[in-house]
Amino acid sequence: MAPIPPHQTAGIDEVGRGPLAGPVLAAAVVLPDTLPPGLADLLDDSKRLSPAARQAAFAALLAARAQGLVRIGVGAASVGEILALNVLRASLLAMRRAVLRLPSAPALALVDGNQPPDLPCPVRCIVGGDGLEPAISAASIVAKVLRDRAMARLALRHPGYGWEVNAGYGTAAHRAALRRLGITAHHRAGFGTVRRMLVDAVTIDVA
Repeated sequence: MAPIPPHQTAGIDEVGRGPLAGPVLAAAVVLPDTLPPGLADLLDDSKRLSPAARQAAFAALLAARAQGLVRIGVGAASVGEILALNVLRASLLAMRRAVLRLPSAPALALVDGNQPPDLPCPVRCIVGGDGLEPAISAASIVAKVLRDRAMARLALRHPGYGWEVNAGYGTAAHRAALRRLGITAHHRAGFGTVRRMLVDAVTIDVA
């Protein structure tokens, strides 16, 4: 069977499995067979990029999408879904939603990690794929930038937890804020760290 070209292959990655607060967000990205000038140099595992480099890569991907060269789909799983399904299954659900929101279905999905989501196309899992496959690198960047922005918006509604800086991860400052302010509906109350704090925490209204 002939290899499936890049323009028919979606790279998929998620971000947000580990935080104490906020959703899991996944992205699916389909790149062209030949990358636009300069884009290849911007793509890497989002964790290895500085915030400025991530923003530059994200802007380049959006510009390429506007030119019809790149396709992007984004999916999320809410805190409620994380608690109901567990974070792994919620992550796989977010990946499925991302693929289903692509403008057209891919012929193949390359997924970072070793857990395949249920997709309407063949799936190939690649451990460390976000640093190996350009399409997965692109997906990791899109997912990271969009989730960070979502957490920064939530931080405006719920100041004090530092989500604009920690993106919901369990930093010392975030844990101290949990003890001081209590939990919100955006916190994953089923997670061990948060659950232990429920004993003394005062739950605050999150209208």
